[in-house]
Amino acid sequence: MAPDLDTLATALYACADDFLKANPHLLPWRPAIGFGPRISDAELVTIAVLQALLGFTSERRWLRQSHNDLRRWFPDLPQQPGYNKRLRKLGGTLQALNEHLAHTTGLWSDELWLADSTPVECGRSHTTAHRSELAGWAEYGYCASHSRWFWGLRLHLLCTPTGLPVGYALTGAKADERETLLGILENLPTPVEPGQIIIADKNYYGKAFEQDLSEAGITLVRPTRQGEKPRPGKSLLKPLRQVIESINDTLKGQLDLEAHGGRTIAGVTVRVLQRILALTVAIWHNLNTGSHPLRSLTAYDHEPLESII
Repeated sequence: MAPDLDTLATALYACADDFLKANPHLLPWRPAIGFGPRISDAELVTIAVLQALLGFTSERRWLRQSHNDLRRWFPDLPQQPGYNKRLRKLGGTLQALNEHLAHTTGLWSDELWLADSTPVECGRSHTTAHRSELAGWAEYGYCASHSRWFWGLRLHLLCTPTGLPVGYALTGAKADERETLLGILENLPTPVEPGQIIIADKNYYGKAFEQDLSEAGITLVRPTRQGEKPRPGKSLLKPLRQVIESINDTLKGQLDLEAHGGRTIAGVTVRVLQRILALTVAIWHNLNTGSHPLRSLTAYDHEPLESII
């Protein structure tokens, strides 16, 4: 296979179609009687990943372009309202497919994982913060990395050093990072193997928190806080902390995480999952084609649509 958008889209569609046919319970419920969808869920997932990789933050612009350039590939492309409605119902499907692709890479079993959280801004005006459907979930929080306040959510990520998402959670901006990480670990599809190492920043601290990790066979490596005795693993921190920041930058700079455009809980959730899946698909495809670095999106984020017909 070649590391290009055409091959990636073909491989993803084939994999998604086989996976969903083998696991029909992962598809949205539909009545037995009535009109069936003209475009399959595997096709819709493929289109959603292409949208994220090519940087189309507007669904209307993406579908307008796709109707011109992808008709021969996807003859039954929906209009924007239908696309948005179908995509919002596929949140669980995107998550399951992401886990399936991550496991097939074999990278999931890396003994070293990286944990961090990053802001997902959802609005800036005072009116939005009070009238939005997201109010109550989205909230004001502070981003120390950029020294700014924001209104929105936080994406908590647990990744391998290659950037492959192992676990993730979308919470309010003030959610406790330690409790969220424990929740992510508890809900992983496969149990954590004893001896797992997690590298995190200094906010992941606390005797009870570290005791919970220790009981699960996990070693936490983080910077030494003021007043603490020097902690082991200091030599790993600087280079690997830069890796997780680089992963966040890939999601924001190349996959437009903060330009998601979601205005409802379901809308924001599925758009974030759409971008996480796009990152996983790129790593999966790069691994299968022998392309390095595995997290590189260069071969996929600029190719004109007419070239993938």
